[in-house]
Amino acid sequence: MARRMNDRVPAIAIGKNEGARFLRCLASLAGKVDPVIYVDSGSTDGSVEAARAAGAEVVTLDMSQPFTAARARNAGLDRLQEIDPQGAYVQFLDGDCELQDGWIETARAALDADDGLAVVCGRRRERFPDATIWNRLIDDEWDTPVGPAMDCGGDALIRRAALAEECYDPTVIAGEEPEMCYRMRKRGWRIERLDAEMTLHDAALTRLGQVWKRAERAGHAYAEGAAMHGREPEGFRMAKVRALWVWVALVLVTVLALVILILAPSLWNAGLIGILLLVWPLQVLRLRFQKGFSWEKALFLTFSKLPEAKGVLSFWVHRLVGRKRGLIDYKEA
Repeated sequence: MARRMNDRVPAIAIGKNEGARFLRCLASLAGKVDPVIYVDSGSTDGSVEAARAAGAEVVTLDMSQPFTAARARNAGLDRLQEIDPQGAYVQFLDGDCELQDGWIETARAALDADDGLAVVCGRRRERFPDATIWNRLIDDEWDTPVGPAMDCGGDALIRRAALAEECYDPTVIAGEEPEMCYRMRKRGWRIERLDAEMTLHDAALTRLGQVWKRAERAGHAYAEGAAMHGREPEGFRMAKVRALWVWVALVLVTVLALVILILAPSLWNAGLIGILLLVWPLQVLRLRFQKGFSWEKALFLTFSKLPEAKGVLSFWVHRLVGRKRGLIDYKEA
């Protein structure tokens, strides 16, 4: 296929009150993409004015409607279709990310060379990995395998023809990219992770409450994805959700045992309580020695089971009472 290296590649960034992070995002886009579309979800820190001063097209969301990142990305796409309907690709990124030099050329060349590729993503890194243990662990989380992939994250170069067939679902409050990629793959499209630097991300995780919220959001995303597509042949997200239900059950049984201990000491069963409590350190040891993870990663992943399980439980509680849960924003935790 003829390469389209002279085509402009637009970018869509979304954000809210990202402050200095967004200023770095804007600076990183200059000269690499055109046009830049920024979708703002109610910022009060001057982000809209900064975007306009940088020459970006600005879309401000109607915040009287429920906000999701998926809805913001779609709003950016709608604006892009109005001002540049003929382009082949679009780069998505979050407002707390900076585009790396050379990424657009590398990613565009991959899509030019393979009509079956819908999405390419690269290495996202934490800008300040040593600022906190949480930043360091997330930087490791971003290091996904190079080659064919099941999905992407918020940063990716995407073929607009694929987006015309399967776009972001605005009702999904978290994990909207994997859910969209799943539908793309069902249509025969492919996703690939390139061995190339893509973006710098600033998680700014400084409090345990933020880590908890982020993991809870992940659990909610797993549950929502499984509810949407879990009964289909691939069993989308089902393995993760089944595993988390085991942890939900473990937590509930442990709490029940402790309540019985407090209210009815005569029913105390030291053996049962001991077994329940030992599951947690045994999981840490399994991850450390069987999986080869570092101690801090093993502890982090074990701790994360609690908020992830809460996210699964929360999704189903809201679903059973017929209410949609709102956005889970770890930066505001």
